[in-house]
Amino acid sequence: MVTIPVRSRVQPDGVLTISVPTGLPGTEVEVLVIVSPLSTGAPGAASGRWPHGFFEQTYGACAGDRLVRPEQGELEIREALR
Repeated sequence: MVTIPVRSRVQPDGVLTISVPTGLPGTEVEVLVIVSPLSTGAPGAASGRWPHGFFEQTYGACAGDRLVRPEQGELEIREALR
């Protein structure tokens, strides 16, 4: 089995076209494709933008709710690391 990492861009119609030279002419092979969007962890990072209408849908979402922080309890005293 050979692993060949490929980085490509999906076309606007949602189709990903890849061409991978394998060096195995005329050989029957099994291919496994895993598509993983590149992301920095921020919403919409795969496209580099926030999702359409994100701010309009979320702005003021907590405005009417009273945010309350409940009692946190006592902090556990632990032995110091050496």
